[in-house]
Amino acid sequence: MAKTETMMNVPAVKKMGTTFGDIGGVLDGVSKVMQLLLTTLRATAFVGMFGGWALQSYLEQVKPVVDRLAKQCKELGRDLAFSAQAYERGDAEGKTRFY
Repeated sequence: MAKTETMMNVPAVKKMGTTFGDIGGVLDGVSKVMQLLLTTLRATAFVGMFGGWALQSYLEQVKPVVDRLAKQCKELGRDLAFSAQAYERGDAEGKTRFY
């Protein structure tokens, strides 16, 4: 029976983890700006600006998606970093993080 060997380009995986973490941080910033816009649009909706109400409705649908993406990107970044560290240590625990 042939023996299979798993190899990992550790610096590349760590860089990917950092990139996903950075993307998560940017998406958190986008979410905060969207929340500020929603607050402003709610205030202007009382003055009778129908276009503001339509934009508010749209942003209320998009914001949860951005929040979920931010959370998933940060989680993926952490998982990649932990897996690269575990691979460097030769730890068997790291390979189970993606199951």
